[in-house]
Amino acid sequence: MNNKSPKKIGVFILPSLFTSANLFCGFYSIISVMKSDYTTAAITILLAMLFDAFDGKIARLTNSASRFGVEYDSLADLVSFGVAPGLLIYTWALNGYGKLGWLAVFLFVVCGAMRLARFNTQAGNVESKHFTGLPIPAAAGLIASTVIFDNHILGMGKEVRPIVILVVTYIVAYLMVSNIQYRSFKDIHLRERKPLSTLIAVIMILIIVVAEPHIMLFGLFSLYAFSGPAERFLIPAIKGISKKLHLGKTDVTQD
Repeated sequence: MNNKSPKKIGVFILPSLFTSANLFCGFYSIISVMKSDYTTAAITILLAMLFDAFDGKIARLTNSASRFGVEYDSLADLVSFGVAPGLLIYTWALNGYGKLGWLAVFLFVVCGAMRLARFNTQAGNVESKHFTGLPIPAAAGLIASTVIFDNHILGMGKEVRPIVILVVTYIVAYLMVSNIQYRSFKDIHLRERKPLSTLIAVIMILIIVVAEPHIMLFGLFSLYAFSGPAERFLIPAIKGISKKLHLGKTDVTQD
């Protein structure tokens, strides 16, 4: 007779609460989409990003990281940064495109899930200073900030909006599963002494974000999404052209 009781699985409460808050924001975003409250849906996706940023840091600071936390975090991320923004862009812009619209959204969700799976399998085996592929929270942030930016500033209209969002959706989906490197900013240590100018620059950025959040959030997420391809293709190309021009000038001088 086997008297062994099943092994109990314990969880760390504090980081799991932040992950649960992330999941709740994603769930509430879906509810807001169903109510056609697209601005609220976008804002709750951005709030989910804050909770997602803190749960891992808290787990490391309190020495409470666990395999359960990693898996739970990935499931929450798939809802908040995959399903929720997917439903948002479909209902807000692509529902009139039929199969072309929902297939684009499905591709976004699938690529997001693959991005999370690849990150989990490569954790600890890749350079921490860079991410491989656009992180799914950044992709969701770009989608959410685009909705807010359009509703408050741009106003693309029903004719232009679906075309723009369709193209953006395919591009973002590709960037998530690509091998393009993105900076993780994990090498920035806030506890170390920094020049006073660094503090002033950070404060100025925060002031601008608070003053014009609709513009700045969209700008920051767009800049980050573009930074990977720029460092991979654009900057080396510019350096190559500059080098050829410099060599050409040197040859002319020698002649």
